[in-house]
Amino acid sequence: MSDRYSQLVNAPVVSTIARQLGLPRPVELERQRPGAPVVAGPVLSDAAPGGRLGRAVSAVLDSIGAERAGAEGPVKALVFDASGIADSTELVELQRFFYPTAGRLQRCGRVVVLGAPPAEAGSPRAQTAQRALEGFTRSLGKEIGGRGSTCQLVHVAPGAEDQLDSTLRFLLSPRSAYVSGQVVLVGSGVAPAPEIDWDRPLDGRTALVTGASRGIGAAIATVLARDGAEVVGLDVPQASEELSRAMAELGGDSLALDITAEDAPERIAERFADGVDVVVHNAGVTRDRTIAKMPEERWAQLMEINLSSEERIDDALLDAGRLRPNGRIVCVSSMSGIAGNSGQTNYAASKAGVIGMVEALAPELAGRGATINAVAPGFIETQMTAAMPIGPREAGRRLSSLSQGGLPVDVAETIAWFASPASTGVNGNVVRVCGQNLLGA
Repeated sequence: MSDRYSQLVNAPVVSTIARQLGLPRPVELERQRPGAPVVAGPVLSDAAPGGRLGRAVSAVLDSIGAERAGAEGPVKALVFDASGIADSTELVELQRFFYPTAGRLQRCGRVVVLGAPPAEAGSPRAQTAQRALEGFTRSLGKEIGGRGSTCQLVHVAPGAEDQLDSTLRFLLSPRSAYVSGQVVLVGSGVAPAPEIDWDRPLDGRTALVTGASRGIGAAIATVLARDGAEVVGLDVPQASEELSRAMAELGGDSLALDITAEDAPERIAERFADGVDVVVHNAGVTRDRTIAKMPEERWAQLMEINLSSEERIDDALLDAGRLRPNGRIVCVSSMSGIAGNSGQTNYAASKAGVIGMVEALAPELAGRGATINAVAPGFIETQMTAAMPIGPREAGRRLSSLSQGGLPVDVAETIAWFASPASTGVNGNVVRVCGQNLLGA
């Protein structure tokens, strides 16, 4: 559905009135285009004294052919290595770097701050200083969001300096258009990262996407296929025709199956007798009512689809050894699972449970040479949100640093980053795709 408000306040004459009234004027976000560079403009990078990530950052910037910014002029991206900050008095290094450079950031620019996981920073003072980086980056994201720009914090564990490539490529590129104010943990790789074609990183890999017939699921399947994956889309038998058409357009395969059926996990494991590289748990429903009006059947049906079936499918694939080495499980949670939402006790519980599943399984999967992560979408423009009353719909769009809703492709691009075989150091993360929603964490 088109965002008529954005069109109106950015129109000639009206835009001047909107500016005078202080109304939000969303910037049209830049998204990935075929053949476009990772960063379409100069990149400025620096480090606080004692930073350990400078060499790794330079290597990534060189590998993507990034133009290096000079002392003056506009910049498309700012990268600051704050891993050397070991005391609160040293946090002034943030001010020293960003005070003269933040104003140089172009529209739809990118800011990435690199630090150390506080728990692994060393002394109590170093842990304190590293934790402070989160408040800084979230605030900076809100300051620059009005221009369509984003800001992230990446915690890089000691010894994981060589794992930055896929994450920096994603966060610096238009693929991360609707991701802002996030904290990402990059750890030691769970498996050796293979040599890949960055234009088709999933070549030779097989991906299962549930709920793939339309909306976000169809977008996920499309992006994974674009990146080279052989996609198997799964959806309920009632959507089999729509699913078959969608998968045929991608050169993929379809599997009409109710994931809550008793034999569903076994049938999925049998379908991937030769193994699967990427499993995306996207299928989900809402069954909204306040808890005082929530019959058990309504609760149980949603929980089966949104959470319990995912657990059983994972168990079946893992027990049968179907997830291949350096495999990926990616789950779709929700902002409701983080912030809660009135009338969604069942839905929010299921999506918080998805986050719990990611946290619980991450160590086990690392031991198997695989990873599990989740996305938590905010307001995404779909058929479901288009049917919302205008008041809640407009509130959902405007209550973020970017003052607009996201697109299904924004969720899909984030999942593709998790799914990349190069993201071997990205495990146990939950990343919100919400334009830095002003509610929740």
